[in-house]
Amino acid sequence: MIQRIRVGIIGAGNGGSSIYKTLQAIEHVEVVVVCDISGRAPGILLAQQDSVTTCNSIEELCSASLDVIIEATGLTEVQQKIEQLKSSSTAVMEAQGANLMMMVMEEKEKLSEIKHLKGQLDAILNSVQEAIEVASTDGTIIYVNPSFCRVTGISGAERIGQNIFEVSPQGALARVLRTHEPIFAHRCMVGGCEVEVVSNASPIIVDGKMEAGVVVFQPLTDVYKVMEQLQQSNKVITELQNRIDQITTSSFTFDEILGSHPDFEKALNLARQAAKSNSTVLILGESGTGKELFAHALHSASARRDKPFIKVNCAAIPETLLESEFFGHEKGAFTGALKIKLGKMELANEGTIFLDEIGDMNPYLQSKLLRVLQDMEFERVGGTQTIKVDVRIIAATNRNLRELVKQGDFREDLYYRLNVVELRLPPLRKHKGDILTYAQFFIMKFNRKLGKRVIGMTPQAEQLLQNYQWPGNVRELQNVIERAMVSVEGDMISHKHFLNLLEPVDSKERECDEPIALDEMEKRMIRLALQRYGGSVEGKKQAAQVLNISLATLYNKLKTL
Repeated sequence: MIQRIRVGIIGAGNGGSSIYKTLQAIEHVEVVVVCDISGRAPGILLAQQDSVTTCNSIEELCSASLDVIIEATGLTEVQQKIEQLKSSSTAVMEAQGANLMMMVMEEKEKLSEIKHLKGQLDAILNSVQEAIEVASTDGTIIYVNPSFCRVTGISGAERIGQNIFEVSPQGALARVLRTHEPIFAHRCMVGGCEVEVVSNASPIIVDGKMEAGVVVFQPLTDVYKVMEQLQQSNKVITELQNRIDQITTSSFTFDEILGSHPDFEKALNLARQAAKSNSTVLILGESGTGKELFAHALHSASARRDKPFIKVNCAAIPETLLESEFFGHEKGAFTGALKIKLGKMELANEGTIFLDEIGDMNPYLQSKLLRVLQDMEFERVGGTQTIKVDVRIIAATNRNLRELVKQGDFREDLYYRLNVVELRLPPLRKHKGDILTYAQFFIMKFNRKLGKRVIGMTPQAEQLLQNYQWPGNVRELQNVIERAMVSVEGDMISHKHFLNLLEPVDSKERECDEPIALDEMEKRMIRLALQRYGGSVEGKKQAAQVLNISLATLYNKLKTL
């Protein structure tokens, strides 16, 4: 049995550290102790990780039972002290021998690392799909990878050793060796075969000197295939983007709908109940009363909340495109139909479709919509395949559908299909008590949008809003508040900020819900005029002019009233 050699190392710097690592790998050598005056020397740290004894004094090193001491410091005083303290049976390898040993070890490590890198490089070059060819500066071909052989049909044994200037003089590699400049996207035939390729080639520079050249190429047919795949992928991406652009989610919930009037609360409560079912909902109300807001909230509160919410304004789409917008079309269905298009119904599958202004839908499309409501199926324009969908329908209109049915402009059977749950939203003039609540909500909203700090309105401004009839309902109120917020400078909106923003009172606005006495109507008109133009002399002159009376008559009426 071979006896293990016990070794101690003094000097644990980079050199001593290399010796330590090498000795640790030798089977019959045991490193017993490592010594260095620095407790942070590399060799000391390595020894501590391996649970090898470490020390910082020569006395302690020499007290160990050692066969060999490797002295790696190169210091004369250290060598002399070792000779004085070591056992007579202990051999010493001094700095010169240690340095030689370290050089051998370092070269061995470098060689091992080079072999490792070469193995990695070979694996990479052999695995890439592009063909690679390398030639020295005199043109001798020194390397081809497997892809080169696959692309060209030329084996490595046939190619290596030939001269590139002879076998492919017009190729990219030959040009690089002649010019010492890289070349990109060079199209040519590979010498020795009939394969047309696209090449990139570069010189190989070592220490500022060109040692060789390398070319990487692909067959032109592969490039065309990649381009075709890219074009196909772009088509798919474009189609998906078109679908995504058409799909939205609901933006509002019932918690964001404000209103305290009994009729309004009745509609809100019914909508909350309807949201739990899949029943078709018909929302009736004047423009600006919040029909779309209710549609969003219905979807948000339903089991379909995570599915698409598709809005279609039936009055905004040209009649010639309505059917295509609703049901989609096949490629070539008509001039300009260059690809398949999914309609709104198909995009809304498993979700909700909101049909706004449904009273303006043409009779032909009404019949097709009726089929969807009955059977939940349809065909694309120009198609024969029946497409089944699962869609919850919410419709809205500001028109009197019953009257349209009587006139023959709206299908009676479609009306009853749509009118499963009917929500009637009252106009703002019917619940004026909510005007100030809405106005304050809009003030806070436009504070954020416009960077203002408005806290409210003056009493005159509030009275002016409450006296107005709001033919445009909540939408008009929002527009008026925003326009006033743009011009306001302080923290309060006054009645002056609403001047010229509210439409003049016309005959329709003067209509009242119930007949009232003429003197009461007169009071209202005078009060409204003064609120709009102010109580100054100039304001009263303008008020009298609008009321079509003289200034004196206005003063007399003010005394009387």
